[in-house]
This record gives sequence, structure tokens and C-alpha cells, in this order.
Amino acid sequence: MVQNLMTMRFGNRIFTPTWNRENIASVMITFKEPFGTQGRGGYFDEFGIIRDVMQNHLLQILSLVAMEKPATIHPDDIRNEKVKVLKCIPPLQLEDVVLGQYTGDPNGEGDAKYGYLDDKTVPPGSNTPTFASAVLKIKNERWDGVPFILRCGKALNERKADIRIQYTDVPGDIFEGKTKRNELVMRVQPGEAVYVKMMTKTPGMSFDMEETELDLTYGSRYKNAKLPDAYERLLLDVFCGSQMHFVRADELSEAWRIFTPILHQIEQENVRPIPYKYGSRGPVEADKLLAENNFKYYGSYKWVDSSKH
Repeated sequence: MVQNLMTMRFGNRIFTPTWNRENIASVMITFKEPFGTQGRGGYFDEFGIIRDVMQNHLLQILSLVAMEKPATIHPDDIRNEKVKVLKCIPPLQLEDVVLGQYTGDPNGEGDAKYGYLDDKTVPPGSNTPTFASAVLKIKNERWDGVPFILRCGKALNERKADIRIQYTDVPGDIFEGKTKRNELVMRVQPGEAVYVKMMTKTPGMSFDMEETELDLTYGSRYKNAKLPDAYERLLLDVFCGSQMHFVRADELSEAWRIFTPILHQIEQENVRPIPYKYGSRGPVEADKLLAENNFKYYGSYKWVDSSKH
């Protein structure tokens, strides 16, 4: 699905003209896991969620969403554009970050009863975050002023990895504020899908409206297709000599330039993560960060995997 970003962006006229600061309000890239460290806390505690997921996986996806059109689809041309866009991102600031650490839910079942600090492999009183939400800014002509929100965490309410492009409000609204923003969503897991969230009139005599989607669910559209696992794909690339999905040294250097100062600041100032309950959406402060950065969360719409019906 991450590969599909290239095809979506550069192979479809419908998206190309709107992929800019004039039309896009914000971009959110999310990676959520519904389980905690489960005995791996000692390993995880050395790195934390930013090094584990955000600085590498989520930043890679951001660079594919935000980069300019490469000269060709040759791996070096693609990686050149990824490096260019990373060079436009200033180092992350602490005021643009929310850190969290999960606690046990007394009413939960199984592992949900136990918080991160209850893991016997975790050092007592550890400040290591298990959740992070961060806002990155890209200082270039295409994206200046558009917040890119990266969110990742463990022991959350669902398993999900997706890219959510939220468009600006419709100018000259004639529907008395009933419309909600369009979104282009690329869902990586579970259930690979691409859908466009849009407004439509409800069936019947009334002139009410509701959210629905133009839906491409891979399991439904390509029923008999083999969708390779991410590591299967990378191993095949190794055998074929393709470096498209591997990080180049200058790319890695730019990624650490963005994140190293804040990682050092968090450690030196002993920044305490905000507690959040196992199975929740994460700290409430993370939702406030979304609202402050031009992302509207309505909570009124839930995508359903059409391949299961």
C-alpha cells in the first residue's frame, strides 16, 4: 500500500492538482497497536516509541506523501526526492509533541490490567514513552503551513496503520455547516484499502446529508490476488537488487537531524510522559494537538472493510 502512494499521486490526474497547501488542510499518518510490550519492555525501554516507529517508518511514509515528482521511477530518482523534502523539515520542537505511557485498566481483561511499568522487564519508574504524537512542518512552496501529524502508540483501542489526507473546508458553504471535510485515506492495515470520504445526500425525500466513501478495498476488488507481507516484499527486493524501499545514508542523516535534538532534550530534561489507559485512544492532549493543527476529528464516521461482507 505504501508503494501505491506513488501510483496514486503521480498516475491520477484527479489528485495531482490538489496535492498542495491550497487544498490540503492537514496530513495525519497513524500507526496504532492494541497490545503492550508483553514482556519485551526491557528491549523497548532502550529505544521508546519515537525511535521504534516514528523516526523511521512514519517519516518514510511522510517523505513519499510530500515529495515532488521524481524524474523517473528509478530507485535513485525516488530517493533523491525523498531526501529533498526531508531537508525542508526543521528539527522537531517539544511544544509540538505529546508523549504518553500506558497504565493498566482495572476493569480490563488479560494484559489490559497491566500498565507499562508493571512489565517486570521495564526499569522501575521508567519515563520511556509508549505513545507519541508529533507535528512536523515542511518549509517549501508546496507544503508551507500544512501540518504533518505523526501518531504512534502501543496498548491503544485498535490495530491501525493509515495515511489520512484531510482537505480544506468547502468555500462558500450553502449547507448551513452540515458538510464535513473530504479525506483521502490509504489504509495499510488491517485490510488494505483506499477510500475517499465524501458527503452525499441521504436516500429518501429529505435533503439531509451524510458521510460515505468511494471505496477500493483490496480484499474485495482483488479477491484472488496474493498480497505479499512487507518483509516478503523487502526480501524479494534484496534478491532483485532493487533499493527503492531501503534508506540511503543521506536520507538516514536527515531523519536523525529532525529527531535527535528532541530525543536528547526528552532524556536530559527527564520529560514525563502523560499516563493513558490501556485500550484508550491515547492521551487527551494528543487530540488537542490535532485540533490546534487544523485536523478536524468528527468521530461520526467509521470505515467498514467491505471485503468481509
